[in-house]
Amino acid sequence: MPTTSGPIDEAVKAVADREWLLTVGGRPRLARSGRTYSVECPATEAPIAVAPDASAEDVDQAVRVASDAGASWRALNVRERGRRLRVLAEAVREHAEELALLDALDSGNPVTAMRNDVEWGAEVIDLFADFASHLGGATIPATPENLHFTRRSPFGVVARIVPFNHPVFFAASKVAAPLMAGNTVVLKPSDITPLSALRLAEIAAGVLPPGVLTTVTGNGPAASSALVRHPLIRRIGFIGSDRVGRIIQRDAAEVGVKDISLELGGKNALIVCPDADLEAAAEGIVNGMNFAWSAGQSCGSTSRVLLHASIAGEVLPLVRDRVAAIRIGSPVDPGTQMGPLASPAQYDKARQYIDVALAEGATLLHGGRRPPGEAFARGHYLQPTVFTDVRPGMRIEQEEVFGPVMSVLTFTDLDEAVAITNGVDYGLTASIWTRDVSTALSLADRVEAGYVWINGASRHFWGMPFGGIKSSGLGREESIEEMLSYTELKAVNVLV
Repeated sequence: MPTTSGPIDEAVKAVADREWLLTVGGRPRLARSGRTYSVECPATEAPIAVAPDASAEDVDQAVRVASDAGASWRALNVRERGRRLRVLAEAVREHAEELALLDALDSGNPVTAMRNDVEWGAEVIDLFADFASHLGGATIPATPENLHFTRRSPFGVVARIVPFNHPVFFAASKVAAPLMAGNTVVLKPSDITPLSALRLAEIAAGVLPPGVLTTVTGNGPAASSALVRHPLIRRIGFIGSDRVGRIIQRDAAEVGVKDISLELGGKNALIVCPDADLEAAAEGIVNGMNFAWSAGQSCGSTSRVLLHASIAGEVLPLVRDRVAAIRIGSPVDPGTQMGPLASPAQYDKARQYIDVALAEGATLLHGGRRPPGEAFARGHYLQPTVFTDVRPGMRIEQEEVFGPVMSVLTFTDLDEAVAITNGVDYGLTASIWTRDVSTALSLADRVEAGYVWINGASRHFWGMPFGGIKSSGLGREESIEEMLSYTELKAVNVLV
């Protein structure tokens, strides 16, 4: 692959010149129908690759191959499975530059950020290898004269369906827990960003036994639906919108009883109390929105900022200056902090919400339009956008934009801040800024969110269970809880 210092056209040519194939049972092949679809670069709005368009027949073959591979994989000693996962993590690191560049090209995220995503994906694989010894059961003193114990067994074939905003991070990190638990995995990436997941399957074919990890790609929902409805798949992990999460629940329920974890949307609040370090809080507000990582396309972004009325006038200029300093540019330029949105649909959605916010009476503090200049004449570029004078109940305050659009509200007391925070359907993350420990812990207890930062935002800590409540999902990830969720518990009673 070319270096990221070269022009984007050079990087695109290297991707377009190669053939992209499915890897099933460790072997590359076309979709059975021969169908393909075009993958677009959001920075240029031009096709950059042709990906396999898998049918239900392709999905069925992938699942059956994975099922056949399951017996020998689950039979491995857990430490041996962990060892092989560590080898996979190192192989991912060895291809870091290539994988990061693929993500930059088809997602639009800056290549510097995607390098971190590759490393974090490898770190999470290592994390689950560390958890190998936690796959045991327990002895239970149900009676004094008998032996009662539990043990954990894998489900079999697991479907992992991941989104477009952090392609290689999700592809690598979200297969780790089910693999460590002894399952085989069929991975389905977003049709917008399939390239790094296809490449990951090729890399894994040189490390893992054939059929243990397969990637299927497809244009639209057909391949995902075929996975969800497949009779051999009883465990599904999905990351995406709450609307699609409900569709997956419905489709799965129509064909069987399946165990489903969902990491869905968020309309997350960042609360700044009057005693907070305001410079640090302003930095946290901008970082928490993930402008300079994924153009705000992150379910964990703190897109609702709640400022105490007494400090709003001091904090807002600090936020505006930091947002205005974000460097927008080509995703393959190492100096870029924020690239384009991932697709025309994402761009149009963000622009529509900007129009809605203005119509509802919000005040535009910064952004709201395409960046000026010839360099941004093409591509799905949008300035980082901040609205003030947002009121509870506005659509811009209630609905997830999943783009670079932040809403700022004010409050006068903590009860009001909690009411605003909890007044949405979502409950994924929350961020609290205060110097008072009692206030911090009280607010952390009262806000309806599954993952809370105090005097911080955005950062994930491996081993801490990540997930949401309400419409933000079911289950927890990045933790022992995730690995155990990919096992079934069996109780054994030995009567003497």
